[in-house]
Amino acid sequence: MDLLNTLADKGLRRELPTREEALAVLATPDEDLLDVVAAAGKVRRQWFGRRVKLNYLVNLKSGLCPEDCSYCSQRLGSKAEILKYTWLKPDEASKAAAAGVAGGAKRVCLVASGRGPTDRDVDRVSQTIEAIKEQNEGVEVCACLGLLSDGQAGRLRSAGADAYNHNLNTSEGTYGEITTTHTYADRVETVHQAQAAGLSACSGLIAGMGESDSDLVDVVFALRALDPDSVPVNFLIPFEGTPLAKEWNLTPQRCLRILAMVRFVCPDVEVRLAGGREVHLRSMQPLALHLVNSIFLGDYLTSEGQAGQTDLDMIADAGFEVEGAGTTTLPRHRADAGGGCGSHADECGSHSGGCAPCGDGAEAQAAPAEPVEASAARTDLVTVRRRGAGTDLAPNA
Repeated sequence: MDLLNTLADKGLRRELPTREEALAVLATPDEDLLDVVAAAGKVRRQWFGRRVKLNYLVNLKSGLCPEDCSYCSQRLGSKAEILKYTWLKPDEASKAAAAGVAGGAKRVCLVASGRGPTDRDVDRVSQTIEAIKEQNEGVEVCACLGLLSDGQAGRLRSAGADAYNHNLNTSEGTYGEITTTHTYADRVETVHQAQAAGLSACSGLIAGMGESDSDLVDVVFALRALDPDSVPVNFLIPFEGTPLAKEWNLTPQRCLRILAMVRFVCPDVEVRLAGGREVHLRSMQPLALHLVNSIFLGDYLTSEGQAGQTDLDMIADAGFEVEGAGTTTLPRHRADAGGGCGSHADECGSHSGGCAPCGDGAEAQAAPAEPVEASAARTDLVTVRRRGAGTDLAPNA
């Protein structure tokens, strides 16, 4: 296909696709899916070879969040029967992190529910970061604590944090439909604060919330402008007890097209396959490794993932290799520059969140999400986490 050849060539040159081209990827028919994967896979291999970076989540504080994000099992008013506990002590969090590192994880992601940390919370997390770094030489630590106040990003950086995660989740135009207790602009500002403090920015999206193709392209282009080093792509896990429990809008084929589109738009960025891959990609997960260069190992925040050893076997069986601690994840031109999302940083200025959409400006009609038959809803694959952090059971890593 001319479209896929064009997109592959642009990706090899770190050139941004047009908006129309990105929408066209999402509209490709299932019979062309392997061609889409092959084209995006060529871009992935150009910048990341066959390496897969492993990341491990530690949920420092679970549930009881005052925010009303519709997709979240920890939200205000959630009836999801998840684990609920207050802050883990630094030694408890470090022990949990060690399990992931032993399983091959290169980065530990420390996450806490809530609107944002107090200064006391930052002190607590700083102690946890120091404990993890002391006990696990060379490990990267990413913090995900919600909206940051002035100076907090710098304090986390001084404690040894390498990165900060704060996702945009969906397009600016539809953000108010999923959350009312904070704004899209609040999220953009927190990413800017992390970048200004010298932290590697990690910011991504959630697909499957009923959004249109146009919404997906909007948020990915916004991420490109925001200039993160890592873009996690989550697929909605429809927890019973949350407002989006009935939103089963994804097929494995659609998930792969979304991942391909993200790779074309951010060709040299760490694209991470995150929450929901087991639920929605299912047996197609190995194909996704041709598009992403990073995954989470084992369990997620409030849901269980497939066995950590199964993740490792999948990577090996698909012909990929786990990225070692001594390997720099990002391509040299990005690592030497301290980050950046590719050519767009040159055009619009590094860390610019307010830049207009790039490309030819073509306005395509917003396509509805592909319908999924009710019988395709795999509620049996949504398993609440009952092991690891906050429990007496061994973690899955």
